[in-house]
Amino acid sequence: QVQLVESGGGLVQAGGSLRLSCSVSGMLFSINTMHWYRQAPGKQRELVASITSRDSKTYADSVKGRFTISRDNTKKTVYLQMNSLKPEDTAVYYCKAIAYWGQGTQVTVSS
Repeated sequence: QVQLVESGGGLVQAGGSLRLSCSVSGMLFSINTMHWYRQAPGKQRELVASITSRDSKTYADSVKGRFTISRDNTKKTVYLQMNSLKPEDTAVYYCKAIAYWGQGTQVTVSS
């Protein structure tokens, strides 16, 4: 059974930082591209960042230069380091692998 479990969300002031983690079980982690998505209230879910099995990374324009995605294949975990957070980054953040989603973790950035 595939499981993705996010953690690390919380409340932070604008300009602050958070690091999200997504721990994966039940699948071959190292060969799969991992994604972070987010969904703000009343908005569609959007892709934030992706990292391939070869460590190639892509980012949404809105987070480039502020967010960093990384992975640790030995721990079967993908991370999202979020710096210089803005109120518009407030959303539920989800990790995804293939067709599997985690339950999400709330990030709230106060102004």
